Parts: sequence; C-alpha cells; structure tokens
Amino acid sequence: MNRDDVFRYGDHELVDGRLRCTYEVGGRTFTETVEIADAGPVTPVAEAAATLVHLLAGVSYYKAFAPPVVDLGVMRVRPSTATFLREVFVEGLGEFAYRNDIDLGGLEVVGGVVDPTPLPAPTSARAGDRPRPLVPFGGGMDSLVSVDLVRTTGADPALFVVEGRRRYAAIEHAAAATGLPVQRAVRTLDPQILRSAELGFLNGHVPVTGIIGAIAVLAAALTDRDAVVMSNEWSASMGNVAHHGRIVNHQYSKGSAFETAFRTELAAWVGAAVDWFSLLRPFSELWIARRFAERPEHLRTFHSCNRAFHVDPSARLDRWCGRCDKCAFIDLVLAPYVPAADLAAVFDGREPLDDPSLLDVFATLLDIGEGPKPFECVGDVAECRTAVALAAERPDRAASPVLTVLCDRLGADAVARARADADRLLGPLGPHTVPEPYASAAGLG
Repeated sequence: MNRDDVFRYGDHELVDGRLRCTYEVGGRTFTETVEIADAGPVTPVAEAAATLVHLLAGVSYYKAFAPPVVDLGVMRVRPSTATFLREVFVEGLGEFAYRNDIDLGGLEVVGGVVDPTPLPAPTSARAGDRPRPLVPFGGGMDSLVSVDLVRTTGADPALFVVEGRRRYAAIEHAAAATGLPVQRAVRTLDPQILRSAELGFLNGHVPVTGIIGAIAVLAAALTDRDAVVMSNEWSASMGNVAHHGRIVNHQYSKGSAFETAFRTELAAWVGAAVDWFSLLRPFSELWIARRFAERPEHLRTFHSCNRAFHVDPSARLDRWCGRCDKCAFIDLVLAPYVPAADLAAVFDGREPLDDPSLLDVFATLLDIGEGPKPFECVGDVAECRTAVALAAERPDRAASPVLTVLCDRLGADAVARARADADRLLGPLGPHTVPEPYASAAGLG
C-alpha cells in the first residue's frame, strides 16, 4: 500500500433517481450507486444534493489507502467545499486513524472548480403548506422519539431508510409499527471495498450518519420534501479519546460540529430548498429515555443492538445480544423510567443489568473502569452516572447486585452529585437549530 498516492474524485451522474459516483485511488476505480425510490424529476436542487452525496460518500473509499491528498479534479464546488470536506475526512475518520495509528492532520484537499451558478430556488412555493419532512429512521429509541414529536406538529412526515443488499428486520419491524410511509434508498458500495481485508486495504469506522444525512437530502429533493429531521442528541458531540492532538469522536457525524458544518455547506448548495437539522440536539439521552418510556408500546418494537445491523446478513441477530456496550447503555438509561420486568422482557432473559459478568462494561460507561469511552453510540459519563443513581432508587431495582456494586464503586458523594444532576440533564442543554413548528413540539418554542 502506498500512502503517497492521491485520492481523486471522478464524475457523478443522476438519472431517474439513480446516482452513480466514481472515485480513484491506488490504481483502482471505485463506483457507488444510490437509488431513490419513487423519484420525481431531476431539479437543480436535486443536482446540487447529488454533488453533496458524491462528496461525502467518498470517505468510504478514501480510507482504503488514506493518502495525504484529496483531489476534487474538475468537480463543480462552492468556495467553502474544500474546507468542509477536509473537516469531514479528518474528524469523521478520527476513530479510523486512531485504530490504524495514522495522523490525518496534514491532509490537503485540492482541485475543484468554483461554481458561480446562483442557488437553486425551492421546487415549489411552500408558504402555508403542510410541512413534509423526512425522518431518517434506524428503529432505535432516538428516532422513535423524533417520530412522536414530529407527529404532534401536524406535518405530513415519512420515514427515511437506507438499505443495502437486504433490508434490516430490526428497522422494518419498528417502521411498520409507526404506521408511517417509508421513503427508501438503496446504497450499493463498490464490491472492492467489501473485500478490504482480502485486498489489503485499510479499514475502519466512517462517518456514516453524515452520508445517510446527505442521501436523505437527495431523497427529499427528488420527492418534494422540505426538510430532513435527524435524531442526533446532545451527548453525540462528546469525544472518546485524544489522538495526535485532536479529540476522536466515534459519533462525529452525529455531533454538533458536523451539524453546523453540514448545514452551512448545504445552504451554500441548495439555499432554503431543503432544511436539515436534529430535533433532539439540545437533549440528553436521559431526557430521550424518559420521553420514550411514556410510550410503552415502543418497547415491543424498538431495537438498538448493533448485532442486528451486521453488514453480513448471515451474521445478524434477530434479538438483543445483551452483552455489547450498546445493549448495556440502552438498558441503563431506560432503567430509571421503565419497570424492571418490562426491560427484562425486552432483553428476553439477557438483560445486562442482571448480568454481573458485565460489571466492567458498565464501569467503563461510568468512567470508573479501564479504557476510554466505548466506540459506540452511547451517552456520556454524566448521563450514565445519573442513570445509575436514579435506577438504584427504584423499588424494583433495590436488590440489583450490579447497581449496588456500581454505586459502591462510585461512592456516596459521586452518587449524590449524579442524582442532583438529573434536573440539568432533563432539560435543554445547549443551542439548537430546530425551526418551528418542530421547536414547539419539543418544548423549545
């Protein structure tokens, strides 16, 4: 592998809802396709959105060789595009760089032809129209809460799901339970990238939520939708570990830094034609868990264990594994608000809080164990400690050996501080870009 190579953007073409993007690196050409179901005509807004998808999807192929230069070639770009893309590559591949012991700090983004074309106008006049948002949906707690909130606005929402070779049963089950229409997109990665180990490519985590967010904008533009409502929460902005002078955040493309950068770049391409924001940005996972618990019927349909979303369909689980960091965190954050018997049923006899062998997993979530915060979509230390303190107060958790040990390890003073922190964590925690009527629905108006 030659890391002195250059990653080059090729062309892209959008025809009848099918986007084809090409890239070159290491003497290889990679082609990715994205197909939007029930797509309408290709408008200037859709063309601009297709360029954003081309740009962001490139990160999946850049990482195969991770060269020091990214060349945009003759791509039409905005004045801000090179800076934006560099941030996405460097920060979004932070975990990848950490695990492969690579420093991406010197990455250069060159080339590109600045496009003087005026911003495209919205495809239709929307003054007084009923909002028509897309809600990217993964079947978990966060996206279900977003769906509940959007429903109260009087909008006409649809779920948005990106599929690969096969649909994910965990998503389909939860989506069907909402009763909402589903707007679908099929993303097909170049087969070479799925053979990374065999071909000797570098491999690791990419900012996939950012890619999905861009595809959602394309879908909105092709189906006459006016907004993409993400479900990224406050603690997604918290990092995991320091590496080469920067904070590595597994959830970078769910965090506020990416949201700010992407909204700015999106506005440079499509103006006000399609809005994009996270409805849950100012809220903690604890706030989301409490809101989620108000709809107990969701317990029968939601799923967040990552084993259900394995790339290889034959390796997917149709149940919660009950042992991973994600299972432990979801169990912990819901424990203050959901009866113990109901959570035990969710995990079907494998509830993490009933398993003393997982004490080290919980200790890491609480920052009283070894190693950094898990490289998973889990909450921050304050949320986890407060969840322990509140759950331990429930009568149906009083005999929990795991909670007892965790409280003992934290110490009485730390538990008291965590309990006192609940009021802060159960209210809005920071700035947001949520517009009306969504802000009022979330209590932010």
